[in-house]
Amino acid sequence: MTELDIPTPGPREVLIRMRAASLNYRDLVVLSGLMPIEVKFPFIPLSDGAGEIVAVGQGVTRFRVGHRVAGNFQQRFIGGNPRLGVLEESLGGPLNGVAAEYVVLHEDGVVPIPDHLTFEEASTLPIAALTAWSMLIEYGGLQAGDTVLLQGTGGVSIFGLQFSLMAGARVIITSSSNDKLERAKDLGAWQTINYSEFPDWDKAALELTGGGVDHVLDVGGAATMGNSINALRTGGTVSMQLFAAVKSATGITLKR
Repeated sequence: MTELDIPTPGPREVLIRMRAASLNYRDLVVLSGLMPIEVKFPFIPLSDGAGEIVAVGQGVTRFRVGHRVAGNFQQRFIGGNPRLGVLEESLGGPLNGVAAEYVVLHEDGVVPIPDHLTFEEASTLPIAALTAWSMLIEYGGLQAGDTVLLQGTGGVSIFGLQFSLMAGARVIITSSSNDKLERAKDLGAWQTINYSEFPDWDKAALELTGGGVDHVLDVGGAATMGNSINALRTGGTVSMQLFAAVKSATGITLKR
């Protein structure tokens, strides 16, 4: 723990009093030194957080004091296709993160929080929720009536479960824990597969659907991609979280 002076926002920057932060697996990888990025010390960890603006710098037009905001994980990437260098602008490494009482961010690097969300709820959205949304909805083209297979019960998959149900899809979810599978059922999962009991979970998915799923949200990378492709129907889609391959929360989409 370190005491620092409260930072002063510069031109087009906002000073945020942080009210909540959430933990991602990425944070553990950064702190363990396994992330292939250069972290400069002293370093403030954690990527996702939310708070209220308490001061604004010269030229700020999008926000004012009192606005509730969440940080954008990749500070300058606000739409379109990722460009070169986007990973170098990520909060929680290599940029300082949000595990502080006061944080200064560029006004383009924050988004407003809807009134119905608490700070704690909003702090969980930037990485896990946006990754699931991009993979399934924006790029995956998920539609009502589709069947989705989700791997595990981590943050991305649980947000994927919620978004799939909102879209009118039915969900198969895997886990090695029967307790977690029961909780997934309570959240609305159609079918569950314990991959410790059924290592060939792709074959189980084929049997449950009678021909394959429409969409697989793959969070395992090389270790699971073969099973994911095998679980698809003809014309189905795999959306793969690239974290396992390039240590990023970006997703790509593959069609069979």
